[in-house]
Amino acid sequence: MNLSELQKRLFSLSVFRRLLDDEVLECLLLYLSQVGGDELACVSAYSELVSRLYSVGGNLTEYVKTLVYNDENVYIRTVGSGKTPDENLSRAVKEELITLSAVASLTPDELIGNGPDYLPKFSSQRVDLEAAYLERAENIGKYGYGIYAKHRMFYLSDDGKITPVYHPDPVALSSLVDYEREQKIILDNTRALLSGKPAANILLTGDAGTGKSSTVKAIVNELWNEGLRILEVRKEQLHSIPALLDELNANPLKFILFIDDLSFGKDDDNYSALKAILEGSVSAKSQNVAIYATSNRRHLVKESFADREGDDIHFNDTLQEILSLSDRFGIRITFRRPDKATYLDIVRSLAVQRGLDFEPQKLYQDAEQFALARGGRSPRAARQFVDSLQSTDGEGINIM
Repeated sequence: MNLSELQKRLFSLSVFRRLLDDEVLECLLLYLSQVGGDELACVSAYSELVSRLYSVGGNLTEYVKTLVYNDENVYIRTVGSGKTPDENLSRAVKEELITLSAVASLTPDELIGNGPDYLPKFSSQRVDLEAAYLERAENIGKYGYGIYAKHRMFYLSDDGKITPVYHPDPVALSSLVDYEREQKIILDNTRALLSGKPAANILLTGDAGTGKSSTVKAIVNELWNEGLRILEVRKEQLHSIPALLDELNANPLKFILFIDDLSFGKDDDNYSALKAILEGSVSAKSQNVAIYATSNRRHLVKESFADREGDDIHFNDTLQEILSLSDRFGIRITFRRPDKATYLDIVRSLAVQRGLDFEPQKLYQDAEQFALARGGRSPRAARQFVDSLQSTDGEGINIM
């Protein structure tokens, strides 16, 4: 289609209309309005378009594809909720995808024709967005839409907004050595969640540095292309979970609600919120959400000898109810500190993965000294030690 028709078709966008507010497409529309007019204004508008495009990678096709895939519009929300869009909406989407395919496939020559050689150029390729988008819509439970199409990890902000983590921890299961049994239990449960089968809430307990949080994040990194996302909620935000479940239940993806380093004081009212959720209120029985929590405490509650005294006639019952909170998780997994052999095996495996050249005896001796200086053996200490070797070309760091 010619540039004049493309301009009219862009202004006719309805389903994807919010894309017209994008800074690159705004510049494109400005340029199209200048074509055939003042030459200086045309050159300026074109150069502004390319400048904006350079700032986002310089490839028009990939940029427009990302805009289209991530757009949270009425069509994709309807599909995501399990409903069938009506005929008019479906027809509009197909026509608009033809328009956006033409935009994404534009070349510098198509825009500037025989313009001067000094004008900047950009990259683009021919693309059929209609076929690709409709394929994603048919597999919406794998791809998602809106912010969930692009990002895998999220957190709940202080104002209660679900916010993407723009630089997620890239930890992989392959780097978490010698905890294969624990990983398999969590993987199997998470795969059940992804397949629509009943999935349990999981409590991961154990000493600090044993890889509880890293394991959960690594599983998300492993399975996010299958439709898994993670949303981290702080302890003081537990009262927000019922509302979050109402929102996530309408989403076609599967979610882990992640609560890290969970513990309570005996008078902590956040305990009651989590207890109600785990006991299975109507809103908590979600088919696409499971709660994974980590804690350094097996019973989750900070208990002192003073807590065992008092004049509450039913105090023992009350204390037992508090301490039994961990029993309300369907699966409980304990991550124990590694013994010497396991710790050194983790160090050796990580050193091999990083391609480090080492003499085994010296590696083990230095690794043990490193752990001793940091309070004991743990997978975290092993990773920190190997990190130090990698960052200092095998010389290690001062451990004293």
